Amino acid sequence: MAEPAFASRNLAGHETALRTWPGDADRPALAISCMLGSAGLWTGVADQLQGRVALTGFDLPGHGRSADWQPTPDGPDYATLSTRIAAELIDRPIDLIGHSFGATIALRIAVAAPEAIRTLTLIEPVLFAAVRDTPGNAENARWAEALGALFKAGDIRGATRMFTTTWGTDFDALPVPAQEAMIRRMPLVQYSNKSLYEDTGRILRKDGLEAIDAPVMLIAGAESPAVIHDIADALAARLPDVGRATVPGAAHMLPATHPVQVAGLIGANLDRA
Repeated sequence: MAEPAFASRNLAGHETALRTWPGDADRPALAISCMLGSAGLWTGVADQLQGRVALTGFDLPGHGRSADWQPTPDGPDYATLSTRIAAELIDRPIDLIGHSFGATIALRIAVAAPEAIRTLTLIEPVLFAAVRDTPGNAENARWAEALGALFKAGDIRGATRMFTTTWGTDFDALPVPAQEAMIRRMPLVQYSNKSLYEDTGRILRKDGLEAIDAPVMLIAGAESPAVIHDIADALAARLPDVGRATVPGAAHMLPATHPVQVAGLIGANLDRA
């Protein structure tokens, strides 16, 4: 089991915590994690990849060991800052991996600079704008409205419980410090929602996804919300070179709960480059 190295760097003007797992120096890879998570969630996947890539992960702004974040009138929005941080870690063609919100950031980079991507692995990208006008998004829209009502009422604990339960974590089973950390970060979900529901990063623009000529792998958990599979359908229809995989028994947090299967699928995509 390779031990990660820890570091902190100022990236895009934000103090950002990094983890790097040793591997093939000629095969750099970047993994971008989900909201309310941290780069540590990639540990099991990194162990299973057994050094095939030199893997870097970072804690999103306001997460893990990275600095806190608050919106400012003249600063970038949350998704834009996260994208800029990730982009500063890419200086040559890379194997890019993203989970959930992190997968939408990976997509944003791949559409903007397809030449920088060697392979792209997307684990349950939550780009709800991709299915905004489809019947399958109705249930998710109702869920989002209910979550917004909890925020509006000031019930951040209730919003956190609802969010984590839907996306694969039993909030009440977590230790109290973990619960409190999630509650503190929960407002960041609101700050990221516009990018997911309105595609402010213009991932879905005409000819954008079609320009990604690197091998893409879309991975989903069989037990995840239906909208995840609808999003994968919509993205796959536009990507030139795409593979699909569903992990039996897995839900949204499959990089943490099913690292063997996820690493195997990432490895299969690495082989396609």
